[in-house]
Amino acid sequence: MDEVDFDPSAPPPFKIADIRAAIPEHCWVKNPWRSLSYVARDLVVVVGLIALALHFDNWMVWPVYWAAQGTMFWAIFVLGHDCGHGSFSNNPTLNGFVGHILHSSILVPYHGWRISHRTHHQNHGNVEKDESWVPLPEKTYKNLDYSTKFMRYKIPFPMFAYPLYLWSRSPGKTGSHFDPYSDLFQPSDRKYVVTSTVCWTLMLVSLFCLSAVFGVMQMLKIYGIPYLVFVMWLDFVTYLHHHGYEQKLPWYRGQEWSYLRGGLTTVDRDYGWFNNIHHDIGTHVIHHLFPQIPHYHLVEATRAAKSVLGKYYREPRKSGPIPFHLIENLVGSISQDHYVSDTGDIVYYQTDPNLNGSHHKSKGQ
Repeated sequence: MDEVDFDPSAPPPFKIADIRAAIPEHCWVKNPWRSLSYVARDLVVVVGLIALALHFDNWMVWPVYWAAQGTMFWAIFVLGHDCGHGSFSNNPTLNGFVGHILHSSILVPYHGWRISHRTHHQNHGNVEKDESWVPLPEKTYKNLDYSTKFMRYKIPFPMFAYPLYLWSRSPGKTGSHFDPYSDLFQPSDRKYVVTSTVCWTLMLVSLFCLSAVFGVMQMLKIYGIPYLVFVMWLDFVTYLHHHGYEQKLPWYRGQEWSYLRGGLTTVDRDYGWFNNIHHDIGTHVIHHLFPQIPHYHLVEATRAAKSVLGKYYREPRKSGPIPFHLIENLVGSISQDHYVSDTGDIVYYQTDPNLNGSHHKSKGQ
């Protein structure tokens, strides 16, 4: 069947067990020492970048530092994300300890985000239950004021959404990642959320104290601007793993949704030089289906699974050293993918022509 005739919403002719069986056994093995070595590598780079920036301390160096350090903050986030999935090691205590250190250092509430991200994985591709970059139903979308639409669908504003999401989630959803009584969490989660919120608060207090000692401007240069670069990386990557493919991909409701069908709507991306730096997070399809696989086995696991996935696996476009090609995917998707129909169990993004002042039609399904 030609690519243009392939229906990505059709139930696949294989089961998730078939994909699992194709992946070599050693890809499931979690080596805590290997995982810790990546933590050590990233922390050495972070400290080294700070030392170099402070040593040279001139405006030729600072922009390079900001880009590099913000990227390293993103790499640290990915390792903390592995802790949250339990793919870092088989030891929950080690995962929690390392995860809190890594995520708190970049102002992410470890357990609060871990739990909401688990909800995202368990409901990926489900319009009603997904948690990350979930499409808005048409009625909800049309009830938003223009300023909210503008901030959500106009570059570069969506690339700074993550801190706001932590505090108040997405439009149409309520709750905060810092509130143990939020509807994001079960009663059994509350003690974990409190722990993470306390760690996050201690990090924030530490930054204020460092600002008092070294000056606000110095801390802004060392930490604040890299933090914003990290946020841009996070929103850029997480959005493109679920949007912006050349052919529109389905979202599901009701009986049409399944864990497998939802996972197959995720998209792998090639980030060029950054693949290794941010721990191969671009191998996203297999990660979504099997989040327990360590990041250092994802490339091999993906290669092994392709023979089963067939056309349900969309080979990522090869990147140059820097993935400039993905900017086109991002801008195109945000300008067209605005809402989905209120009805129907298989739906595709539609475009609001009034938002862009144009009459683009959505790409074919």
